[in-house]
Order: sequence, then C-alpha cells, then structure tokens
Amino acid sequence: MARERPRLSVVIPTLTAAEGLAATLAALDPADEIIVVDGGSRDGTAALARDLGARVIETAPGRGCQLAAGAASATADWLLFLHADTVLPPGWRDVVAGHFSAPRAMERAACFRFALDDDSPQARRLERWVAWRVAALALPYGDQGLLIHRTLYDAVGGYRPLPLMEDVDLVRRLGRRRLTVLDASATTSARRWRQDGWLARSARNLLCLALFHIGVPAERIARLYGR
Repeated sequence: MARERPRLSVVIPTLTAAEGLAATLAALDPADEIIVVDGGSRDGTAALARDLGARVIETAPGRGCQLAAGAASATADWLLFLHADTVLPPGWRDVVAGHFSAPRAMERAACFRFALDDDSPQARRLERWVAWRVAALALPYGDQGLLIHRTLYDAVGGYRPLPLMEDVDLVRRLGRRRLTVLDASATTSARRWRQDGWLARSARNLLCLALFHIGVPAERIARLYGR
C-alpha cells in the first residue's frame, strides 16, 4: 500500500539568496505549495523564486518574522520550513510520507540529518558534532529543516519575531518528546564556514547558543553574530 502523501506548504525565508536558491527549489515537489518569504533582497532573489514557480511574500528582514509570515500564509496542514541554501535529497518526499504514516505523527515534529556540500575533514567533523548535539540536546538548527503539523505549530506558539535563534527557540518549546530525526540528510552550503573559517564560525555559533541558553536577548546576540 502506498504511503499517504498529504500536501505540504514549504516555507523558505530569503535575504540575498539568489545563489543556490534554484537548487533548493528544484529539489522540491512541484505539487506542494512553495512559499518564499523575502526580506528585501537586492540580488533578484524574489524574481528568481517567482520564475521558478514559488509564491513570494515580501516582508521586513528577520528570519523569525519571515518564517512566521510564511506559516500564516500557508494553506496546507503540514508545514516544512527550509533554509534557502539547503537542498533536500532524492526520495525525501517518501521519507516524509513515512513520518505522516507513523503513529501520532501530528504530535511530533521532524528534522533531517545535517550534511554539508564539502568533502573536507572539517565538514565531516562538523556533521558529527551536529549529530551529537541533536541526539544529546535535541537541538537541530534551521538548516536541518523542520517538518511540523499546523496543529502542533500553533499549539507551541509558532516562530517568534526574533532576529536570531528563532529555530532554537521553537525546538526548545517542542522538547525532545515531540521531535524526531528523519532518515535522510539535508545538504547545506558550506560557503559561510569556508568564508569565515571552520573553527571561527563554529565557535561563534556555539557562543550564540550558550548566550541564548543563559537568557541573553536574541537582539544582543544578533549584534554579536553580525546579522
């Protein structure tokens, strides 16, 4: 018997994301609703998204605000939040269908495994660290995608209008018991790690997580992060 394939609303926040966006969109199922929420790009991101069949919403910049706006506009019962530089693998829709058919699926959100489009040892080490963080701390980031039913999304309060850490904020409200990892890897561009330095960027990300954990406001952390 074929697995159930409910329609998805895929929400992608963008800001100056034309590079790589075509690959992200090409990996999606055109039968789903694709919503690109652009925060004021000046590199043709919004036009590119429209040309490739996505519905575009334009908002003020801020990933938390953009994700919330996309969710509010979505029409499907299942939501998939995805970064603009993250590409889902062939067959991902079947893996998602498996989640749909699992017991009490509507009560659990899901993320993909983390992978980078880089062959270096640094990339493999980072992937292992992320796998540990997710297993030990139940803290996937937005570059692993987040699949969630509208009922659960609304129940936990959805994305808050944070300039940074909006993904951590939401998954902390979900908690370990309402989160699972799908048997497929979402591949994210390693461009920022190569540009900033593998150790420097990873250390900065870890610092931001620690500051958020002890209650430093996201606005202050965003200034440190440079967003």
